[in-house]
Amino acid sequence: MGSNSILVVGGGISGITAAVEASEVGYEVFLLEKRPYLGGRVTQLNQYFPKLCPPNCGLEINLKRIKNSPYIKFFTQAEVEEITGQEGNFTVKVRLSPRFVTDKCTACGKCTEVCPVERTDEFNYALGKTKAIYLPQIFAFPFKYAIDAQACEGEKCGKCLAACPYGAIDLKMQPETMTLEVGAIIWATGWQPYDLTKLEQYGAGRYKNVITNVQMERLAATDGPTGGQILRPSDGKAVSRIAFVQCAGSRDENHLPFCSAVCCMASLKQVTYVREKHPDAEISIFFIDIRALGRHEDFFNRVKDLGNINLIKGKVGTITEDDATKDVTVQVEDQEAGRLLTETFDMVVLATGMEPTSKHLPFELPRTPDGFLADTVPGIYGAGCVKRPLDVAGSVQDATAAALKAIQSVVGR
Repeated sequence: MGSNSILVVGGGISGITAAVEASEVGYEVFLLEKRPYLGGRVTQLNQYFPKLCPPNCGLEINLKRIKNSPYIKFFTQAEVEEITGQEGNFTVKVRLSPRFVTDKCTACGKCTEVCPVERTDEFNYALGKTKAIYLPQIFAFPFKYAIDAQACEGEKCGKCLAACPYGAIDLKMQPETMTLEVGAIIWATGWQPYDLTKLEQYGAGRYKNVITNVQMERLAATDGPTGGQILRPSDGKAVSRIAFVQCAGSRDENHLPFCSAVCCMASLKQVTYVREKHPDAEISIFFIDIRALGRHEDFFNRVKDLGNINLIKGKVGTITEDDATKDVTVQVEDQEAGRLLTETFDMVVLATGMEPTSKHLPFELPRTPDGFLADTVPGIYGAGCVKRPLDVAGSVQDATAAALKAIQSVVGR
């Protein structure tokens, strides 16, 4: 006798969608997320394209559905350690890392006022810092603080314990292990930006004013490190000349050989951020070709009409930095003009590609030549960007399909 429960691993837009869709036809769903909150990388976006609306509007509806559903049980800071069994009858061992903050937390913030330790703010892609005890983000679900165990000094400090008026901090929490019996598994662990340290020719990770497209999203966000002002990291100066470098690590046999599908549209979207905040800024886009297909072509044309935008067809060779000013210089062959260009900018944004976050799995699952998951194991289904690069709409559609496959697995047993 198999189980009618469904496990969803990954609490981003794909995992949330799959969980909600399966639960709303009456199936018990366990939703796991390794971060302290649900929402994934979508919560780190400033706006969706092409409508340019904030992502938390759509997420809020789904998170409310999860909160009110009698069929969904979600766990944050949870990671799968082992999967055994077969379609209709899987046993899954899950590790739950301690949050050190209980449900008594009201997110009053008293703890952060006294915490003496800082940590890198991964939500803002290392553009700022938080205290060791922190609220992951202003739309966090669940809306409570968490403690970074690697940064926190523990009981030898204890200042947050004394400051918390609700007794919501428990520094003695230990990791836990739970075992789940499920009939099907949806693997929706999403994607990660391509490793910057591999792009040595662009000075990525060394030059402060060479940032990634995901960091640009946080600079433009009102809840980001600059309050939505697009300022260069080295000195907080407003940008007047900015470059977008496409295919930074993508479509390159030395890095990611495939097109990451969303980078062109993401950069076009970010051009609108710059134009809104800095109407007179000069904007350059260096590209191999702009992939804005179908309905997105209208958006591309709208962006081109904003004015003072230079579109240069050519793959950037090198980026260098002026030691004194921290300005960055781009060298590229302008293929249409047949000349070598050397242009200096306040800041450069690299359109880094998408990699699946599925390099180390607790089970065997075939992969595509590019490292993405392939759906060939009965009862275990990939969803969203672990299968291929997708935008948000594509991820939602794929996750809905994965939910249907999982339901068919448990119904058929």
